[in-house]
Amino acid sequence: MRKYGRTLQSFFRACLVEEFEYRANFAANVLHTLFGLAMAVLTVQLYFYRTQQIGGWSFDEVLALLGVFTAVHGFIDFFLQPNMSRLVDHIRKGTLDYVLTKPIDSQFYVSFRHLVFWRLADVLLGFGMVAFALLRIGYTPGWRELLMFAAVFVAALAVVYSLWIAMMTVSFWAVKVDNLSFLFTTSFETARFPVSVYRGALRFILTYVFPVAFITTFPAAAIVGRIGWTEVIASGLVALIALALSRMFWRYAVAHYTSASS
Repeated sequence: MRKYGRTLQSFFRACLVEEFEYRANFAANVLHTLFGLAMAVLTVQLYFYRTQQIGGWSFDEVLALLGVFTAVHGFIDFFLQPNMSRLVDHIRKGTLDYVLTKPIDSQFYVSFRHLVFWRLADVLLGFGMVAFALLRIGYTPGWRELLMFAAVFVAALAVVYSLWIAMMTVSFWAVKVDNLSFLFTTSFETARFPVSVYRGALRFILTYVFPVAFITTFPAAAIVGRIGWTEVIASGLVALIALALSRMFWRYAVAHYTSASS
């Protein structure tokens, strides 16, 4: 465990040095995120133009959910997007051989080797949006709500990671996975709204197949005091199952990997 901690520190240090060479990216990313948030808020305002609630959620509660969505998206761009796109190149070019021969777990390496630190601005802005929404609601979460939010948010990140790593692992057999990446990105956009907005089969899919409910709806509901420990435990179980299945799929793929250079 200590070895992985030191390795992660080395990754952080190397990526920070690289990021400092492009400091303007931070300002550009903040402006891009602010613009995206403004457009998202405008879209939500249009929905609330003739109603006081959508899916049982008020305008300010949906703002909190948008903040969670932005924070999760920031973590995706921080470590998932830059690493998963490189995984496909490793498999296509045969350079995954060098990863597999390193004295460290291959999944750990391909998941955390490249970090884009300036994307953490999205995370900060997302949490800022959550705080702003709580201020508008006039609600101050206690330690119980903060603890539930932290637990459910970590579970949400675990679910997103599991889905993405499983999707990219398909590239061991089909190198062109651009359509899968596009499908994930498009499906993830549905997380901008509470899952209760959707009806019928779509709601079932977004809860149990592509678990949007556990990615943004549950964390937002936790911070505004809409859920209890039952939902928190359910989120944790879903995260553990997702992590276990993605790990099994990765190990199966590596066991059947045929080097491009062999």
